[in-house]
Amino acid sequence: MSALLVGYARCSTDQQDLTAPRDALLGLGVETDRIYVDHGLTGTNRERPGLREALAACRAGDTLVVSKLDRLARSLPDARAIADELTTRQISLSLGGSAYDPTDAVGRLLFNVLAMVAEFRPDRAPHPRGHEGREGQGPSAWQAAQAQPPSGSHRGHRAAGGAGRATGAPVTGTPSYAAGVKPLTSSQTASVTSKMPPGMRSTRLSGAPKISAAAPAMCSA
Repeated sequence: MSALLVGYARCSTDQQDLTAPRDALLGLGVETDRIYVDHGLTGTNRERPGLREALAACRAGDTLVVSKLDRLARSLPDARAIADELTTRQISLSLGGSAYDPTDAVGRLLFNVLAMVAEFRPDRAPHPRGHEGREGQGPSAWQAAQAQPPSGSHRGHRAAGGAGRATGAPVTGTPSYAAGVKPLTSSQTASVTSKMPPGMRSTRLSGAPKISAAAPAMCSA
């Protein structure tokens, strides 16, 4: 009997469509009647009927085909256990058209890295464009953050800006600041200059800059 390609596809929620995963497997050469699927099941659970049927359909010399490793398993121990089972049964594993070679050290390393990434990444990460919660978790973190009402300070800034007033903390140079400024004495200037690096001693210190007592309290935009 000639070697066969057995395909497996999975989606995590009932709302997702399996058309694209099926088409991907068909594009990899898998026949329609040899594609097994799990609909609405997370990859962190290895006990999936579609996966069990796909593994049972494989014989020695066949190839199990998945579009991505995270469709097969979402944990490093499960991914390694499935790969070891296939190797023991002399069944090849194809990941998106690339054959996994368990005898190649680099191939094993890459396999483990991909499995680790699949394990620690949620099945459907929030995306600011879609604004949708994924993996059946309701609104995404991005969407929830956008729904939060503005804080009191934000509302104050918006109101002031709309009225044409500048916002933010007062700048230095206000009358209250100027009243407390005292110029440096000659001895203080000499003391500060002596502690400066040689390259900076040419800078002239003539005391604090004069600030007009009539300076505005806030910047005018």
